[in-house]
Amino acid sequence: PCREHLSQLREYESEIESLGMKVVIVTFEAGPIAQAYVRDTDLRWPLLVDESRALYSAYGMERGRWWDIFGPAAWWVYAKLLVNGRRLRRPSGDVQQLGGDVLIDPAGIVRLHHVGAGPAERPSVSSILDAVRTT
Repeated sequence: PCREHLSQLREYESEIESLGMKVVIVTFEAGPIAQAYVRDTDLRWPLLVDESRALYSAYGMERGRWWDIFGPAAWWVYAKLLVNGRRLRRPSGDVQQLGGDVLIDPAGIVRLHHVGAGPAERPSVSSILDAVRTT
């Protein structure tokens, strides 16, 4: 996930654990890029590398359109990050690869499936937790 989403997950870490949830981060980037992500974010959860993007494809996270990646909605996300004191970084890898969030319960039932429409477009962590609380 983007650094902002990861930061929000950390804010709810104790509740996530109390609900019996496990967080797993999936990326298609391997090697130095994945290592840098773990180091730069002080990642505490497992990182799975899906270079073939089989999981991305299985959950409908295909390549985004250029308008979604660089259009007004994306610039709005970037502007909010800048206002909040975040420094933007030069993108690396495939910037068109869509991400998302998938919540799977212990029985293997998908309780939440969200495909981002562009960079950093994710459901709030509170909505993810609401999906767990209602099961």
